[in-house]
Amino acid sequence: MSNDRIDPIPNQKNSVTGLLSLLVIGTIAGLAYFSSKEAPTATDPHDVAGAQIQPGRPSADVLPGQHQPVAALFGYKPQPAETRQFLRSLPQPNLREAAPQLFVARGPPQDALLYRALYKAHRDKFGSDWQVGRQGIGDCVSWGWAHACDIHLAIMYCEGDSADWRPVATESIYGGSRVEARGVKSGGYSDGSYGGAAAKWVRDYGLIFRETYPSVDLSRYSSRRAKDWGNYGNGGREDHGQLDLQAKKSPVRTVALVKTFDEAAAAIQSGYPVPVCSGQGFSSRRDDDGFCKTSGSWSHCMCFIGVRHDRRGLLCLNSWGPTWVTGPKWPDDMPDGSFWVEEATVNRMLRQHDSFSVSGYDGFPFRQLDHAAWVHRLQPNEPIFALAL
Repeated sequence: MSNDRIDPIPNQKNSVTGLLSLLVIGTIAGLAYFSSKEAPTATDPHDVAGAQIQPGRPSADVLPGQHQPVAALFGYKPQPAETRQFLRSLPQPNLREAAPQLFVARGPPQDALLYRALYKAHRDKFGSDWQVGRQGIGDCVSWGWAHACDIHLAIMYCEGDSADWRPVATESIYGGSRVEARGVKSGGYSDGSYGGAAAKWVRDYGLIFRETYPSVDLSRYSSRRAKDWGNYGNGGREDHGQLDLQAKKSPVRTVALVKTFDEAAAAIQSGYPVPVCSGQGFSSRRDDDGFCKTSGSWSHCMCFIGVRHDRRGLLCLNSWGPTWVTGPKWPDDMPDGSFWVEEATVNRMLRQHDSFSVSGYDGFPFRQLDHAAWVHRLQPNEPIFALAL
């Protein structure tokens, strides 16, 4: 709650005149601001879908302002002191010390495309193609972390380490990271979270999935629910800790700080995505190789889900729906709404020291993954992919 004092209005006539002046100035400033943004306005109402469950269907209750410029949907609010405090609680806080086996030389580095496991898992579970959804408030941290958990759990499923796959509810990560993980009674209604809090929530509490629970139906994303749980915590005001107990049944067993491109690449090659929190912005047009140029500043969380070595970079999945970015893809089955990021830019983003790799195992065991086996082309020259049997 703000402690700012609001003074009484001394004169009604003067206040009306002042208010009109402020409205005029605000309108001019707003037009100048939005005309300068590179990111397009989201005009497709499907962009705000809980599309992991029902692709192409909008959320039941998106907050007003869903057609605002996509660039307004941020929500990363770094708390470096709190993140450092959480790191001190980990037995091996950094990836290199938590997983030295990932850095053993095993021949030439391999490309890795973790999203293909997600494609297969979603098709097996729901009989439909996965499509990226779009956040409805400044809850990007929960989306970046949910994408990481969804993909890692899909890999565990494809590798036979899990009999089932279920997508993760972003609202739970958002509320849990703002309240329970920080040990506060209320998170407030201003949007935002940070990587260290999300890491603490998924490790010390766990995951809630996009399904129906006795107290709430989480099968579709709700930005209103995210806003509410951001204040009251996982489960909302009337839950009284019941969903916290449910989350503890499905913890993310290990998290570790990722600080460099090489560390992120090593994690991704063994199936461990990296939710990345940073202030780096990008253009909304991919170049011929699928990369986006750096542009401006975003206080934002996304997720690194692939690595390539022909032009060294990481694949970054955003949470602004499928249409915010355009241009060529590599490979042509890469997710809508994603783009490649240059190695130097990755290093700059990770220097924020608030990006983690996630593991459902005790530690980060090395895995030799066969990414190509998860999907295959329907026809030799068609840019369409089907699931491998």
